[in-house]
Amino acid sequence: MRRITKRVYGLLALVIGFACGLTALAGSLAAHGAKWAGSRANAHVFSNGQLVSAGGIYDRNGVALAASAGGERILPESKTTRMATLHAVGDPQGFISAGVQSVFRAKLIGWSAWNGMYPLVRYGRGSDVLLNLDAELCATAYKALNGHKGTVAVMDYRTGELLCMVSAPSFDPLHKPENMEGDEKYDAIYMNRFLHGLFTPGSVFKIVTAAAAIENIPDIHTQVFTCTGKYATGEGYVICSGTHGKIHFEQAMNNSCNAAFAAIAEQLGEQKLRAMAEQLGFSRQYAIDGIPLSPSRFSGGGMNVLELGWAGIGQHTTLANPAHFLMLMSAVANGGEGAVPRLVAGIRSPGGFVAAYGRKESGVRLSAATARQLVELLRSNVQNKYDSDGSEDAMQLCGKTGTAEVNGKKPHAWFAGFSANPQTPYSIVIVAENGGSGQGVAYDIAAKVMRAVCG
Repeated sequence: MRRITKRVYGLLALVIGFACGLTALAGSLAAHGAKWAGSRANAHVFSNGQLVSAGGIYDRNGVALAASAGGERILPESKTTRMATLHAVGDPQGFISAGVQSVFRAKLIGWSAWNGMYPLVRYGRGSDVLLNLDAELCATAYKALNGHKGTVAVMDYRTGELLCMVSAPSFDPLHKPENMEGDEKYDAIYMNRFLHGLFTPGSVFKIVTAAAAIENIPDIHTQVFTCTGKYATGEGYVICSGTHGKIHFEQAMNNSCNAAFAAIAEQLGEQKLRAMAEQLGFSRQYAIDGIPLSPSRFSGGGMNVLELGWAGIGQHTTLANPAHFLMLMSAVANGGEGAVPRLVAGIRSPGGFVAAYGRKESGVRLSAATARQLVELLRSNVQNKYDSDGSEDAMQLCGKTGTAEVNGKKPHAWFAGFSANPQTPYSIVIVAENGGSGQGVAYDIAAKVMRAVCG
């Protein structure tokens, strides 16, 4: 009897051990199955370290940005299109970690926890990823950058659809240059500057300071500021790019007067300026289709009055992420309700069924009254400073340039803006890294791209 009892207990222990092992295996498959299936060691998917068998990636017009046929990955015929969409699509080797071919690899190769890689076996590929991007617009934006490092992005501020996302420098994935590492020309080549870049914002930050002034300084529109070319703080001087004399708030924005905005920052104080920056998304972690963005950072606490003056004009230690600023512009344009950009529109199964991907998510928010006043200021900038001949009147272009000083290098050139015409509801952000003048470089790029998207 004892022998039978021992055997029963032994068998029970084996059953329990087997069940535990099976549970652990199932857990590992659920947690790591997609990673294992998408490993470069998987000869069903990779050849010579390159992705060859996977679903396609298509733009909003059905243009194939990457597709598989005959055991190889097919890319667009146009070199410009390949380079303009490289950071969105990703490279075949997977070094661009934020590209669709990396982030959505499990869907592209057909992996699922329930069916394993059955779709790949049956159809020879996984699902297609359908993007909101317009490949032709991306190519236009890439050419408009004209060799500058940086980024251009455009979104529909009503829906969050991301129509353009370009990052430079880029390379042709069909003819990848050798020895890129250590070559300044290819600095941070695998980083998507729109998603993960952090740049000194310079005068585009005056939009944040202006929003804080509108909400906290009751007489801001009637105040008169005096610009002598610098603003004395008692701790030192904030230097202005011009001598603007006596100006009011709108003129200070039009002329991007550092003296006036340093004075406004001093009136606000660090607490109120920081509160507005955080309300408008600084220090907040956003994500686009599961891809985390680098959070924008407002200058550190405990600033003296001179540091606060520089921070109020987008200098000091403030850093801004371009995707965040695109969201900020979208909120202003859309009456205070901003959306997080949406790169992926849908997933199409090998059988042809299309499922919408994600949903519209709320991004930056501000009051409708403040948004209206900012629209008026930013429209005034374009009418009175950037586009005095009225070339962009049809789209009612609004925006702010920035020439962000960087120690020992040429300034970063910024433009952040949008079309106020309800027929063309698009917002835009430009950063030309060490590009020089915001008005002379970034605005020209923005005008070209907005003319292309607004028709």
